[in-house]
Amino acid sequence: MTRGRIAIALIVLATAGTTSACGEQGIELGSNPTAQDKLGAQLFSERCSGCHTLRAAGAEGSATKINDRERTDGPNFNQRKETNLQVLYALANGGYSGAIMPQNIVVGADAKAVAAFVAKYSGSEVNVPASPGAAPSGF
Repeated sequence: MTRGRIAIALIVLATAGTTSACGEQGIELGSNPTAQDKLGAQLFSERCSGCHTLRAAGAEGSATKINDRERTDGPNFNQRKETNLQVLYALANGGYSGAIMPQNIVVGADAKAVAAFVAKYSGSEVNVPASPGAAPSGF
């Protein structure tokens, strides 16, 4: 291999390393994450972060401004709370509309790990009001 080709190969590798990290902040699970949390975060980062945002997984795939929205942008899970069953349904069925998200993007035990992870860490920016009939807080 000539020196020119080696230099080009090194530049390509260096560029690939820096561009692959775009939109990712790194996984942040807080203190004492379980092995399932770690697996769910890793799988979410690998399979879901291109379209969804979830801080715990270091994922920034959702649009942040209405003018930046694309058809493939998925929900921002910092702003949307999901349950385990909702996530399992979406994984198996390609989301709720079936139009964009691939069906079975994660299956089996991996799907259960992603569902548990999203259910645990989603909704961090959601302010849930008190349910009707509940005593107001601070009284």
